Amino acid sequence: MNTRNIKQSATFKASLHDVYESLMDSDKHSQFTGGKAYISRETGGKFTAFDGYSEGINLELVQDRKIVQTWRAGDWPEGHYSQVTFLLENSEDGTRLTFTQTGVPEEQYEDISQGWRDYYWKPMKNMLEQ
Repeated sequence: MNTRNIKQSATFKASLHDVYESLMDSDKHSQFTGGKAYISRETGGKFTAFDGYSEGINLELVQDRKIVQTWRAGDWPEGHYSQVTFLLENSEDGTRLTFTQTGVPEEQYEDISQGWRDYYWKPMKNMLEQ
């Protein structure tokens, strides 16, 4: 299977802590995505989002700085996982999030890439900057 990588960034007028919590707190994650999420706060713990459409395992968690997870969509080939990394840094405007996802099936690259913008960065910005 051919795969591609995604790299995106977004800036939020919010603290490192608030951005990290929006990604790692099950209730806040559910709030901005509009789908039920369960997110373990432990390395090696599991997560699900969008009512179970996406799932994976936390590989590395650095409070308010970094999240690394395996990640897969429910309609991907059985057993295929990508890896996502969320890096958080202070910026003049608040927090800069740099996102990378490796191993995205090529035929779903466009939908997944646009999905992060439409279902994560935009609604996160709306929630965090109210």
